[in-house]
Amino acid sequence: MTDRNLGPGSTLGIVGGGQLGRMIALAAANYGLKVHVYAPDRDSPAFDVAARTTCAAYDDAEALADFARSVDVVTYEFENIPHATADILAAHAPLHPNARALSTTQDRLTEKAFVNGLGIPTALFQAVDTPDDLDRAVAAIGLPAVLKTRRFGYDGKGQRILRERAEGDRNALFAEFGGAPLILEGFVPFEREVSVVGARARDGSFAAFDLCENEHQDHILALTRVPAPGLTAETGRAALDIAKRIADALDYVGVLAVEMFLVREDGAERLVVNEIAPRVHNSGHWTIEGALTSQFAQHVRAVCGWPLGDPARVGGLPVEMRNLIGAQADDWHALLAEPGAQLHLYGKGAARAGRKMGHVTRLGSRPAGF
Repeated sequence: MTDRNLGPGSTLGIVGGGQLGRMIALAAANYGLKVHVYAPDRDSPAFDVAARTTCAAYDDAEALADFARSVDVVTYEFENIPHATADILAAHAPLHPNARALSTTQDRLTEKAFVNGLGIPTALFQAVDTPDDLDRAVAAIGLPAVLKTRRFGYDGKGQRILRERAEGDRNALFAEFGGAPLILEGFVPFEREVSVVGARARDGSFAAFDLCENEHQDHILALTRVPAPGLTAETGRAALDIAKRIADALDYVGVLAVEMFLVREDGAERLVVNEIAPRVHNSGHWTIEGALTSQFAQHVRAVCGWPLGDPARVGGLPVEMRNLIGAQADDWHALLAEPGAQLHLYGKGAARAGRKMGHVTRLGSRPAGF
C-alpha cells in the first residue's frame, strides 16, 4: 500500500473508540483533517467527535475493508487489535504504527525478548506454558516474582505476585488464569516508575517529551509528574535514548510510550524497561496543555507524514496530571472553578469503580491536596 504525505482535508481512520481515539480525533480536527472512527461499541466516546463512524466488530472483514478504503491512513488507539484485523486494514490503507509493532508488543514474552535483543535491560523472564514450566521458572528466577498472562493484560489485570511457593497450588494457579499462556517475570526492586512518551516520523526523525514519574493506585495510573523529580540529567537522557532505540528497531511511525522502572543501587540510577505501549499513552495526557505540541497532535503529524512538533514543556514549567477514576469525576464543578486547572472529561456513561472518566492537568507549582 503506497504511503504518501497527506494534506488538510484528508481522512484519518482511527481503530478504537475510547478516550485515546477521542483525543486523537480532536487533535486531527485542529489540523483540518476529517476523522473516521471504527469501533464495536455504539457508546464509544470517540464517536461523539468524529465526522464519520463505523460500528462493527473487529473480525468483520467486509466492514474493515470498507472502512480502510474510505480513509487515507489508519491508526489505532489500543494495541490488542487482532493480527487478522491489522492485515485487512494494511491491505487497503497505510497502517501506522505498523503490524510488527503490534505483534511485538501484544505478547509480553516476545516484547521482552525484543527489548533484551537490543541490549536494553528488562526483568528476568521465562515462558510458562505448563505447571512444570512454572516450577522451572521459579527455580531459575527466584521469588518474589510476577506471574502474568502473555497477552491482553492491562491496569493490573491478568497478573499475580508470587511471594512464596506452596506445594500443590500450581494447578490452581493455572486455573486462575484460565489456561492462558503465561510469563514469569522476576521482581524488580524499583524506587519509582517512569515513562518516556516519544514520536518517530516516517523519515526517521524522533522527538520525545520529558521523562515522567508515574504513581499508581490499585494498578491504575493515578498521577503523572513531569519532569520526573530528583533524577539526574544522565538518567533522563538514557531514558530518551532507550525509547528512540526501540522506535528505530521497529521502524515505528507514531507516538509510543516506554514504561520503565528506576532502580537505585549504591547511589547509582539505572533503568529497566517494563512495557512498551505502541500508541498514545495515559502518562502523556499532560502534554495537551503542558507541551508546545501535545502527544495527540504529534501522533497525527507522524502518521500523516508531517514534520514533528516541538515537545518542550510550555514555559519550562513543571506539570502534574491526575486521572479522574470512577466517582472522582463527580468533582467536575469544583475543578472547573479551580484557577489554572485544566479539566478533560471523556464523555463516558456510568462512572464505575476503576473506570477512567477524565483527567485534570495543572501547570506550575503543586497546589495543596493535589
